[in-house]
Amino acid sequence: MKKLSMLLLLILPVCVVAQDSKLLYEQTAKWTIGGEGGWDYLTLSHDGSRLFVAHMNKIEVIDTSNGKVVGEIPADGAHGTALVPDKNLGFSTNGRAGDVTVFDLETLKVKTQIKAGENPDAIIYDPYSKHVIVMNGRSHDMMAIDPSTLKVVADVPLGGKLEFAAAAPGHVYINVEDMGEIASVDTTTWKAEQHWKLENCEEPGGLAIDEKHETLFSACGNKNMVVFDAKNGKQITTLPTGVGTDAAKFDPGLKRAFASNGQGTLTVIQEKDGKYEVAGNVDTARGARTMALDPKSHRIYLATAELGPPAEGQRRPSIKPGTFMILVYSPAKK
Repeated sequence: MKKLSMLLLLILPVCVVAQDSKLLYEQTAKWTIGGEGGWDYLTLSHDGSRLFVAHMNKIEVIDTSNGKVVGEIPADGAHGTALVPDKNLGFSTNGRAGDVTVFDLETLKVKTQIKAGENPDAIIYDPYSKHVIVMNGRSHDMMAIDPSTLKVVADVPLGGKLEFAAAAPGHVYINVEDMGEIASVDTTTWKAEQHWKLENCEEPGGLAIDEKHETLFSACGNKNMVVFDAKNGKQITTLPTGVGTDAAKFDPGLKRAFASNGQGTLTVIQEKDGKYEVAGNVDTARGARTMALDPKSHRIYLATAELGPPAEGQRRPSIKPGTFMILVYSPAKK
């Protein structure tokens, strides 16, 4: 995912109503997974029973009923996971190896590897086109894989470092980090359509979508979240988040968007009557910047570890071995 940014920019004027964050979400579980090294994307199974976590050199699979690791898929620079339940297949990106691992969803055994571009990073399953979409960070192209044939059917150059993506009927939307924009791809022709510049948004990483209204929520590295109307290409508003904002999710049942950040807060954005406001910021933990959301239970999963000062010559904080964990948050009971 994207690097952390500490830059400050002016926020577009918006109406922000802050509430007591204690009324929003509370921590309901803490699962210590252990191991060493960094982590990246979290992906929840469609039934909510398993959480797939990219952790250093493997994808760890966690039973969400008890927080236990039930299996793992080997990786060479683990980044993300996409799940295709009707094919009983999972797909995970290997940034160092430059390929995608295909594995059986039940047994978790590896079936094959598919060659990707340079530094395959984010990956999603588009249920509308029924293709797996891979964002290649360094080669600046988006790949589409047919899960029926396990073949790459399209390679779309987009001109920048690609981060997370979101799908809608006929389109895939992708954050282009180094260009500060959202690109759209027509999934009927696999051709690039639009490049929309995002105002007051540096290094957009996480991207979520309200599929019903085709509204995008782009998490920006300069402490912002942009709300964007993909139907007309207009920026609706910009809202403040926290330092090192990274992941973005949308809960259609509660009409809420979320931005998690390394500073240790979860920004909750509420939609009401077509307007968006910050409902509050939930205290989480330092480093808890990657996230998964269960739209049925409304639970939120965050990954982090105990962090120390940067090692000599490094910018990122050091990670204490054996402390990698998943934090679970649920809507607070009123």
